[in-house]
Amino acid sequence: MTTRLALALAVALGATTPAFANALDAMSATAATAATPASANPFFSESPLPLHYPQFDKIQDSDFAPAFDAGMAQQLKEVEAIANNKAKPTFDNTIIALEKSGQVLDRATTVFFNLVGTDTNDTRKQLQADYSAKFAAHRDAISLNGKLFARIQALYDKRDTLDLDAEGVRLVEKYYTDFVRDGAKLSDADKATLKSMNAEMARLGTQFSQNVLAEVNAAAVVVDDVKQLDGLSEEQISAAAEAAKARKLDGKYVIALLNTTGQPPLAQLKNRELRQRIFEASVNRGSHGGEFDNTALVARIMKLRADKAKLLGFPTYAAYSLENQTAKTPEAVNAMLGQLAPPAVANAKREAADLQKMIDAEQKAARKPTFKLEPWDWAFYSEKVRQAKYNFDESQLKPYFEFKNVLENGVFYAANQEYGLTFKERHDLPKYRDDIYIYDVFDADGKQLAIFIHDPYARASKRGGAWMNSYVSQSALTGDRPVVANHLNIPKPPAGQPTLLTWDEVTTMFHEFGHALHGMFSDVKYPYFSGTSVPRDFVEFPSQVNEMWADYPSILQHYAKHYQTGAAMPQALLDKVVAASKFNQGFATTEYLGAAMLDQNWHQLSADKVPDAAGVMPFEVQSLAADGIAYAPVPPRYRTPYFSHIMGGYAAGYYAYIWSEVLDANTQQWFREHGGLSRENGDHFRKTLLSKGGSVDAMQLFQNFAGHAPQIEPLLEKRGLTSGGEAAAPAGK
Repeated sequence: MTTRLALALAVALGATTPAFANALDAMSATAATAATPASANPFFSESPLPLHYPQFDKIQDSDFAPAFDAGMAQQLKEVEAIANNKAKPTFDNTIIALEKSGQVLDRATTVFFNLVGTDTNDTRKQLQADYSAKFAAHRDAISLNGKLFARIQALYDKRDTLDLDAEGVRLVEKYYTDFVRDGAKLSDADKATLKSMNAEMARLGTQFSQNVLAEVNAAAVVVDDVKQLDGLSEEQISAAAEAAKARKLDGKYVIALLNTTGQPPLAQLKNRELRQRIFEASVNRGSHGGEFDNTALVARIMKLRADKAKLLGFPTYAAYSLENQTAKTPEAVNAMLGQLAPPAVANAKREAADLQKMIDAEQKAARKPTFKLEPWDWAFYSEKVRQAKYNFDESQLKPYFEFKNVLENGVFYAANQEYGLTFKERHDLPKYRDDIYIYDVFDADGKQLAIFIHDPYARASKRGGAWMNSYVSQSALTGDRPVVANHLNIPKPPAGQPTLLTWDEVTTMFHEFGHALHGMFSDVKYPYFSGTSVPRDFVEFPSQVNEMWADYPSILQHYAKHYQTGAAMPQALLDKVVAASKFNQGFATTEYLGAAMLDQNWHQLSADKVPDAAGVMPFEVQSLAADGIAYAPVPPRYRTPYFSHIMGGYAAGYYAYIWSEVLDANTQQWFREHGGLSRENGDHFRKTLLSKGGSVDAMQLFQNFAGHAPQIEPLLEKRGLTSGGEAAAPAGK
């Protein structure tokens, strides 16, 4: 079912109540009255643009609802025809028919949810709220259709006699497993209960995500006196002034927040009181009453998830969620995180001691009383320690990291050297924003492989973080080739100023392009397996591998050029970049593990143990302390009320970054042992792993590539968790 991919966000939020026949009748009636003529709605037929690139210039917000309604009605008719087919079930008349169903809905929901993430507005927010339960109802009407499941089970039971290739057999198995996990074997009464739960989770999940976006904008810090911004660059101060003007606060300055706990200006601002204001504005989001308080939503969603897991025969939601991941069990995840936490915290404490020494010395020299290191001090003094240790600071680097140069002469150049890809910017395709970039991607043989969209800038209408998504997914069955996009949240400079990147932003660009390569290299038959349709704890692996080229000498030398003079970054500074990228790893690992363990603690609760709204924040404090990861100067990367990952597709899955990093560390070791960056090595990685999508078991793919099972030692070495060493931090999270 192609719509499964497009509705991934909606599916993560739940399902609904009407029975299949009632849903079909209602949606068909709605579609009959609401749908616009096919000629007027760009979703009612395939885009005529290259590779079916979306017609952003023709898509209006008013097109979505008619396309949703007509698309759901159309797919339900298709599904009912499959379920009621009097012919015996075959692979073609059941599984392939499902794979081809829902084309209109797939096109509309793909564009809609991508735009909701990258450029939402009031209309789209309302549509998201209005349709979250309807989409869940649609999924339930298919997944809980008894006749349809009977056909799938019949094929599953005789799958080894259907004369299918391995990918076809796997597709039958995945359909069967998905339907069972969605409740296909429940009684009618339990199905009704499940639908009700899913509907409520869909509604609450949408409300949570909208609250997070609203409060990250509402909680921006207003500064009255420019003197308080000492430490920021002139460009940053100008941007803060522009942000204030946009809010009709002329003469003031606005420090916008990102969705993470830490905030970038904390590394630069000399005014400690302002640093504290920014930090507290960040960590207090969603938990201190008011319009956007999320604690009641968290309590209810966690209870519903635990109840759903119990209904489906699992002790906890984590057990349910992890069953179809490579980790398989909560115990395996707990063992991994538990092994990493003690050395990570020990490293963080060593780093904190160095920061405290810096504070004490600085205050003594200024003849001022010293103070205890607090979370809002960490980034500022860690930057000072880095300057002292490596004799450079971030401001020295940024002139050499102009955004487009990094993209084209760094990220793209690495892909050329490793895979033979070439890129050509095009200006004729429509955009949903003026400040995005579009490229044709050509394979080594000169044939077009994909279209790539890059959306770099932060804005109030964009969710936090960095991510990749597909507008069109590859499939031999449909003949489609990929249209994929990367999204970052780089602060946009004032008009006429260059976009200069931090080192973290550079590595994040490489990280996200690793996801894009995974999507673009897809070479599978069935849409179900396309691109990044792999277990959640495997999907971050290719992106983390691609980070290794950011500081690879021949790549770094190619793109680290001064934006004004074109002069190469001096070798001494290049060496410092590589060395300093292995700095502050205790902090990075501890803040990540805090969030990952918090996620597991929530989802390993049985239904009777989930706290009420008043108990949400106390539970967070208690659980982190119990895990030995509670260290006050290093709070979790996300706190519960703004932990968007685990309210969406990463429920019980935030551990995936570190789990995938085991594979990443092994893979980096493999590249080093086989000569580093080369076409031969890149082609091997592409052929054995990146091109396979989900068509082969994920861990088998890794072994096909590496020749052995993954080992944890390379990760411990990479993260400096073996003998007190330092290691590089992950990006893109």
